[in-house]
Amino acid sequence: MINYLTLKLMEIIKKYVEGNKNRFIMELFELLRIPSISADKKYKNDVLKTANLVKAHLDKIGIQNTELCETQGYPIVYGEKIIDKSLPTVLIYGHYDVQPPDPLELWSSNPFEPEIRNEKIYARGACDDKGQFFMHLKAVELMLKNNILSCNVKFMIEGEEEVGSENLEPFVKNNKEKLKADVILISDTGIISNETPSITTGLRGLSYLEVEVTGPNRDLHSGLYGGSVANPINILTKMIASLHDEKNRITIPNFYEDVEIISKDERKEMAKAPFNIENYKKELNIDDVHGEEGYSTMERNSIRPTLDVNGIWGGYIGEGAKTVIASKAFAKISMRLVPNQKSEKITKLFSDHFNKIAPKCVKVKVTPHHGGEAYVSPTDSIGYNAAKLAMKDTFGKTPIPVRTGGSIPIVALFEKELGLKSILMGFGLDSDAIHSPDEHYGVFNFLKGIETIPLFFKYFKELKN
Repeated sequence: MINYLTLKLMEIIKKYVEGNKNRFIMELFELLRIPSISADKKYKNDVLKTANLVKAHLDKIGIQNTELCETQGYPIVYGEKIIDKSLPTVLIYGHYDVQPPDPLELWSSNPFEPEIRNEKIYARGACDDKGQFFMHLKAVELMLKNNILSCNVKFMIEGEEEVGSENLEPFVKNNKEKLKADVILISDTGIISNETPSITTGLRGLSYLEVEVTGPNRDLHSGLYGGSVANPINILTKMIASLHDEKNRITIPNFYEDVEIISKDERKEMAKAPFNIENYKKELNIDDVHGEEGYSTMERNSIRPTLDVNGIWGGYIGEGAKTVIASKAFAKISMRLVPNQKSEKITKLFSDHFNKIAPKCVKVKVTPHHGGEAYVSPTDSIGYNAAKLAMKDTFGKTPIPVRTGGSIPIVALFEKELGLKSILMGFGLDSDAIHSPDEHYGVFNFLKGIETIPLFFKYFKELKN
């Protein structure tokens, strides 16, 4: 039963959201129109433009000491509102950069011209993460306008999450006093469904790298040299195929030696989360699922490590025919890691193994790009309970704790350097197509996030005192 004071607070929140929802969406559209693609240098000015716009929004709602903190890459947008030093402080993290929109031909509309269809906002970054971090700006605006901000708040919005956040670590290490807080609140995850709220308590780690296989010193005529010279594309595909066995287990020696063992009881609890395998297949338009033998689909994409090819290329791929044996072949490979696995160790294991299995007829080069560690958050912390109570009020149901398959490597960094737990209170859905064509974010989810965040602040203060 929600008490009277909380009901009155929820009335204030709902009234403000209802009266301003169209403006909120239009302001989000302004952000979404800027192609802040951190992976591509030709969009540098757009990324910087986005950082400046985020700072302008913080200034507009009354956040103080705002600045663009320079790094070796893109700036980190910082701001704070300290209403009383004796109150707890919530540090909000998000990122303003987005994934490349390719392949463009698979989008139903321009990825950087947002539009609403079927009550969903379609645009690159709509869910990941512009739509989600912008909820926090609007929620803090709401709290300040209605004089109901119950905790101090700090913002740290970066521009390199989609390329590994390599400049965030030195920033965090060098600004521990500036970032001093009691909890970190992040919305870069999702919920099970709009009917079944959940809070993410586990993330997988990541090892991301690129491989290059070189054969002859130039592209060769496939008629004159075919059958007598190694084809790097053929070799690369065979090497990649050998990385999994017939049970879909990864064949790299010692890959599994540090993997966290989940008990049968824990797996039973995980299985209680609602999941319909037929709906899952229908949503993806597949006839069957695929993965490591002995584990359910929900387990495969959360508590088990993986190895996937994210891109592969070489030779002639233009229109028509060009019969060549390519000099080089390339692939980008990511490995999602689980608790106790260390990204540096896994990267080295991969590199050693990949070089070892290469035949003498080719040369192999492995280039690590970025990585991060897995993270598990306790469900008995003040932050988790504040999120649980807030979501229970706005959804009408107690949220379920879940582990997900994605990676936010900086979460482990925050705990290591700042000594703070991160609460992963996201509002996206698995069907939002993040990193894919037609990325979208439900208007319901966007507004529900704005309604829930002020209640997190309320409960965090109450439970902290």
